[in-house]
Amino acid sequence: MIKNYLKIAWRNLLKNKASSVINIGGLAVGMAVAMLIGLWMYTELSFDKNIPNHDRIAQVMQNQWINNETDTWNSQAYPLGAMLRNEYGGDFKHVIMSSWAGGHIFSIGDKNLKVSGNFMEPGITDMLSLKMIKGSRNGLNDLNSILLSQSAVKAIFGDADAMNKIIKIDHDDVLTVKVTGVYEDLPKNSSFGDLAFISPWQLLVKDQHYDTRFNNPWGASWFQTLVQVADNADMNKVSDKIKDIKMKDLVRTHNSDARFKPVIFLHPMNKWHLYNDFKNGVNTGGDIQYVWLFGIIGVFVLLLACINFMNLSTARSEKRAKEVGIRKSVGSGRSQLITQFYCESLVIAAFSFLFAILFVQLCLPFFNEVAAKKISMPWGSTLFWLVGIGFTLFTGLIAGSYPALYLSSFNPVKVLKGTFRAGRLASVPRKVLVVLQFTVSIVLIIGTIVVFNQVQYAKNRPIGYNVNALMVVPLQTDFIAKKSDAVRNDLMTSGVVASVSMSETRITDGNTTNGGFMWQGKDPALQENFKSLGISPEFGKTVKWEIKEGRDFDPAIPSDSSAFIINEACVKYLGFKNPIGQTITWIGSGKYKIIGVVKDMITESAYRPVEQTFFYLRKGLTNVDIRLNPNTSAHEAIDKIGAIFKKYDPSTPFEYNFADDDYAKKFDTEVRVGKLASSFASLAIFISCLGLFGMASFTAEQRVKEIGVRKVLGASVFNLWRLLSKDFIGLIVISLLIASPIAYYFMHSWLQNYQYRSAMGWWIFAVTAAGALLITVLTVSYQSIKAALANPVKSLKAE
Repeated sequence: MIKNYLKIAWRNLLKNKASSVINIGGLAVGMAVAMLIGLWMYTELSFDKNIPNHDRIAQVMQNQWINNETDTWNSQAYPLGAMLRNEYGGDFKHVIMSSWAGGHIFSIGDKNLKVSGNFMEPGITDMLSLKMIKGSRNGLNDLNSILLSQSAVKAIFGDADAMNKIIKIDHDDVLTVKVTGVYEDLPKNSSFGDLAFISPWQLLVKDQHYDTRFNNPWGASWFQTLVQVADNADMNKVSDKIKDIKMKDLVRTHNSDARFKPVIFLHPMNKWHLYNDFKNGVNTGGDIQYVWLFGIIGVFVLLLACINFMNLSTARSEKRAKEVGIRKSVGSGRSQLITQFYCESLVIAAFSFLFAILFVQLCLPFFNEVAAKKISMPWGSTLFWLVGIGFTLFTGLIAGSYPALYLSSFNPVKVLKGTFRAGRLASVPRKVLVVLQFTVSIVLIIGTIVVFNQVQYAKNRPIGYNVNALMVVPLQTDFIAKKSDAVRNDLMTSGVVASVSMSETRITDGNTTNGGFMWQGKDPALQENFKSLGISPEFGKTVKWEIKEGRDFDPAIPSDSSAFIINEACVKYLGFKNPIGQTITWIGSGKYKIIGVVKDMITESAYRPVEQTFFYLRKGLTNVDIRLNPNTSAHEAIDKIGAIFKKYDPSTPFEYNFADDDYAKKFDTEVRVGKLASSFASLAIFISCLGLFGMASFTAEQRVKEIGVRKVLGASVFNLWRLLSKDFIGLIVISLLIASPIAYYFMHSWLQNYQYRSAMGWWIFAVTAAGALLITVLTVSYQSIKAALANPVKSLKAE
């Protein structure tokens, strides 16, 4: 019987080619979208799960109480690791102090290249379960040692043996190390995917350049602390147990930072990637919202494709009615008919699955570029094929459920007597499904417009400086800093540079947080919190900030070394009506006079208010800011600037960033979400229109004689077009009325995540409505006009 069912299904596919193409095409697109989203979701949800001890590893974080709000930090001061080991050693299998991952210059003979890695305590090798290719996990026990990843060895030494080779890091004699081991690359889909080297933490402590970070035990939270809880320990209980470890020490040593009431806690590795947002000290989620969002979109897009199949199958019920009647009259039971119709839907689902795989393979490069992923089809995965087969069966059963139950319910007596008619109410379920299709599509369209509008709104926000033609060169070593005057002179005389300055960090990277200030009129209860940026005197001219009051720094005025320039937000924070000339005492550093006020500059998130910030002159700056000559091409400027840096530091690769590119990266997440949402919304509309086209075709075919009679009686083409189109347009209007409040509710809630946000104007709904109606009219008009232009003689000659 199954063979017979499959044969009938194949014949029906060939007999009804148009509806077969629509059904298979629609299901293939829907299944492809679901597959793409499924692959992406698997990549996101499995992040860090390939680290063997992922469920026992955590990062030590802290909450600090500042002005009735709780800030959450992931950086720690260096004493914390030893204190956790000493006081709670039984709760931990490993406690690891570590630098933050970053690029370092490796010098091997005359060869220099940049490699990303960390300085970490030796226990990290067991914590991450490193698979050693050469050497052993004990390779970090020697102070001047280094472990390299397999890909790093390939990049540095080629096919040569790396063991016992000498490497100098950042041109620093103290950081001269010997390769004592090579490990397999850690999974790219993990927090340690780019860990190309590991060198001992104690070597960093020994290095003279980092002494300032260790002078004040709790004064500088520069590092990260990783732990692996003991096998018999509960992570939540351990987190609760250690919460006061820092506070107790601050109180014991009478440290003024005790006023911030720090609370230490563990953030599990399983939550690093998707649950990384904290608000007022509470984990509020993170990118997991986008995982579930796109998961829901995938389900709905697949549902739209299934609805197409249901609609077209039930719409052609009268054509299948006699077949059902004859089969029932010769003894077929309803269960057999249901099985037959399910077989037909499964055949269509199987063909759709094959086309969906092809579609996914073609779309993956584009999808990876938009999603910033490296997803590939897991052809060799048994799990993938098992899930694929299950997915196909599920889709076929869902798509075929309503047609199978509906068609198998026909009364054979009425069908064979010719008295069976679908009736007016028979089309109601199909209309409901069409409304559901377009409701989902319209919600997606409105959501996409809101996302892009929010991004554009933030991009159009005044940023307080000019990012165009502004180059930032991060200094990898202190060679350039020691010769900064000579470098600056060469740059200014090169003809490609308009201005040069130096700064503590890149202007688009945010600034350092500081406390410990006194000023006239300060509330004694205020726990002050300022952003600061150390700069050279030419910084304002280079970035083209806007002076609102007072003046800029002047290298010719010695007292400017004890001066502040503050932003507008800082003026409000300090409470000064006339800030120029006011004095601020920076405890431990001295008194500073305010000489200028600049317009608020966006250096961190473009979606949040600008924080109170002061700028001051200092030495030891690590970034060179270069304003390019507008009359020079960027290519020529890069070549000449690169040659000057190579002249003074020939062993360090020349690296640079453009401030406009760095600023654009602040919108990456929202732009990525918008592009993905717009792509899926477009496919949803395509699927819906495909179904609408099929329905319009069937309606025109069903009413061909009515159209012929109306045309003979004088109906115009426009009247006939209106007759056939109005029902569909009415359905879209209903969809708009349902979708608009739903979209408003969800997108209004999404916008609340941003302090600086756009409004949901009426025009968003108007544009969506106009677009949906236009697409509907275009989709339906082809079949409507074709039917209206047909010769009535052909349709009425049988009467």
